[in-house]
Order: sequence, then C-alpha cells, then structure tokens
Amino acid sequence: MQKLLAYPLTILYQLFFGLTLLVFHPIQWVCLNIFGYRAHKASVSFLNLSLMRCTHILGTTYSFKNEHDIPTDRPLIIVPNHQSMHDIPPIIWFMRKYHPKFVSKKELGKGIPSVSYNLRHGGSVLIDRKDSRQSLLEIGKLGKYIEKHHRSAVIFPEGTRSRTGHAKPFKATGLKILMRNSPSALIVPLTIDNSWKMLRYGKFPNGLGNHITFTVHRPIEVKDNFDEVLAETEKAVTSALTSFQETE
Repeated sequence: MQKLLAYPLTILYQLFFGLTLLVFHPIQWVCLNIFGYRAHKASVSFLNLSLMRCTHILGTTYSFKNEHDIPTDRPLIIVPNHQSMHDIPPIIWFMRKYHPKFVSKKELGKGIPSVSYNLRHGGSVLIDRKDSRQSLLEIGKLGKYIEKHHRSAVIFPEGTRSRTGHAKPFKATGLKILMRNSPSALIVPLTIDNSWKMLRYGKFPNGLGNHITFTVHRPIEVKDNFDEVLAETEKAVTSALTSFQETE
C-alpha cells in the first residue's frame, strides 16, 4: 500500500524539486555576478533548504546533531558516509556557516539547473573518475582553497553511494590529498543514516516517511600519520550507523 501511494507523491515531489532548481538558477546568476560570493552562497543555502522542504511531500524529516564547538576560523574537511543524493542539501544547509565545497563527479557539472551552476562557480571541484591524475590535481586545488579561505571541503571517501545502509570501505587517497594541501584543517566525521531508504524502491518511486539523521562526531586534528587519522575517522562515521540493522 505504501509503495502504491509513493507513485503519485513522488511525481508531485519531482515536480516541485524541478521547479525549485529552475527558479534558483537565475537567482544564483544574479547573486554571483552582481552581488558577489556571499550573496551567491546565501542563495545556495536557501536553494538547499527549499530542496529539503520539497521532500516533506514524501513525509521525509531531518535531524541534525552537533554537540561540538567547531571553529569557523580554520579550514575543515567534512567526511560523511554516502547513501543518496538526499545527503547533500542538508549538509549545505545545516553546515552553511562553514561554507561547504564538494568533491563531485564531473557529470554533475553540466545539464542540471542550479546544481551544475553552483558546482562550477561556487568553489567545489569536478573530478573525472576515469582520470586519476586530473582527480588528484582538482582535489589538491580544493585543499589549497580551503586552507586559504578557511572554508570546508566535503568528501565522500566511500567513492559511491551505499544502497543498503552499510558503509563501504573508505578510500584513502582523496582524503590524504586534502590533508596534505590543507595542513591546518580539522577533520569532521559525519554520519548520515536512513537516507538510503529514499531509494528503497530504486530510482522511482521514492520511499516515504523516512527520518534522515546527521550526527557530527568529535573533530580530529590532522596528524603526520594520515592512516591513523583515516582509521579514526572511518570508525567514528561507521559506528553510528544503525538503520541497515532494521532490514536484517
């Protein structure tokens, strides 16, 4: 019965989602080209809040838990697990004061209103996953960017989405490149849970009534032993995952 109800609600959700992207595309252009970075950043924040509001049509709710005093005057490397595209708007909205920039696949850099524009002009980097040299150079540029401007980089070290709630093994290379190029950065592990249930039926329809949680863990200082930092980060992120247990 729930899946049957999901069909019309998903169509309605996708309509509002698409309209939101179309409306904010020219708003972003005006903000960036006339008023500059801060106006553009504000428009992106409200774009992503609006995208979150669209998911309420599906009965989706969110909670964000951060018990740590994370500074805004130094670079951050935010390290979450990755379950669906629905991970991204809440990160941008809830962590907006840290100016999050993303490591994204190059395919997202064209053809998607609002999203592609922000990725190309908002400070994120687009990588070609088939070209390791290009990918590492772009990630290195992002590390230098956050070091200079005291902003944050968001990297999903699993490399792809988990469709079951189980975290995939973390890949070290991209995170190590960021740490090398932003030595004063603070690592912020972030656990995202229940987002995968938005795609429990595949791409269509969306799952209904999901409560997506975001849990910020104790920040970790970058050390000379990058492998130790990676292991500590992965343990923090994966230890708080519980939703996959409900299906076992």
